[in-house]
Amino acid sequence: MEGVTNRDEILKALEVVIDPELHRSIVELDMVRSIDISPNGVVDVTVSLTTPGCPIKGHFQATVADAASALEGVTHVNVYFDVLTDTQKATLQQKLGRASLPEGALAQVANVICVGSGKGGVGKSTLTANIAAALAGEGKRVGILDADVWGYSIPRMYGLGATRPPVSAERKIIPLEAHGVKVMSIGFFVEEDAAVVWRGPMLHKALTQFLQDVAWGALDYLLVDLPPGTGDVSMTLAQLLPQAQFLIVTTPQQTAQKVARRSAHMAQKVSLEICGVVENMSSFTTPSGERFTIFGEGGGQELADELDVPLLGKVPLTMPLREQADGGLPLVIEDPDDPAAQAIRHLARGLLAMTPLELPVLEPVEASPSGRTGSHQPDESRKPVGMSLPMA
Repeated sequence: MEGVTNRDEILKALEVVIDPELHRSIVELDMVRSIDISPNGVVDVTVSLTTPGCPIKGHFQATVADAASALEGVTHVNVYFDVLTDTQKATLQQKLGRASLPEGALAQVANVICVGSGKGGVGKSTLTANIAAALAGEGKRVGILDADVWGYSIPRMYGLGATRPPVSAERKIIPLEAHGVKVMSIGFFVEEDAAVVWRGPMLHKALTQFLQDVAWGALDYLLVDLPPGTGDVSMTLAQLLPQAQFLIVTTPQQTAQKVARRSAHMAQKVSLEICGVVENMSSFTTPSGERFTIFGEGGGQELADELDVPLLGKVPLTMPLREQADGGLPLVIEDPDDPAAQAIRHLARGLLAMTPLELPVLEPVEASPSGRTGSHQPDESRKPVGMSLPMA
């Protein structure tokens, strides 16, 4: 194969891949377990993780593939994962001088969706609350992290008020639950309606604790309600959650769409994947069904086209949507036939389609001499042979 001549050259290229939790190269940490090079330019790399549910697996998947693909002669990169053995973990702990290795802030969370906007007042929190309830209605395990520290509103929208969450015997904060959704917010720890006057370091510490010291458990989706703009909170979460996806909320108005573009540029600069755009307040629908485009038309589609991502939904503004947000019960639960509720449920199904769950792999079965079937372990002689092929 031209260009890539040996394993060492690929290993050198992988030195740029940094573990976000340990802040060192995966080469230095000896996490690159194997490198196989096929004559047709396909490279198979296996990376060892500290835990099976490592939340930064997606980060490694992308960065390892990008680093190795940049080498001349590499036609495709397959990235595989295994888990460090206890002996390997002990060696790594000794090397780092640490008593333990990070288990991952969200080791059992399959998908993290950060819901953001360029400016306030576009209905981002209302959408977050209703999308979460809609996903829960689809049978998914869902949580909301209310990271809008200055404008926290999720507790009120879920009828939780200023209730303080309990702490488990393992000293983990247990999120409160309502309508089938786990919720964590700074609003649970301050006096109701109190202003949070914090600078960057305090925000970073609080958000880190909400991720690492909260017993989120197994979730299919964690929605993170970001504050508007591109400030400290968004940058902190991008650092703590490199595997997260970014959902941008805008209104049809051209001014709002242009401001939302700044949030998209922030996400791109910190390497967060933008999964789509939602156009909120796409029209005002009266109780009698009349429709008025009071904020104009087309801003959401224009932004989605510019970013080359899907427009996942156009949510109309209805009176019940506002009323239920103030009343503490998501509209998709209270009135699923409302036009806004229907649009949000359609949006939630779009997210489900974009983040399919991995199907379980069944063990092969064969008939025993007695005619019964049962699982068996495939022997080495029956493994497929041949070269790796690049993905289409």
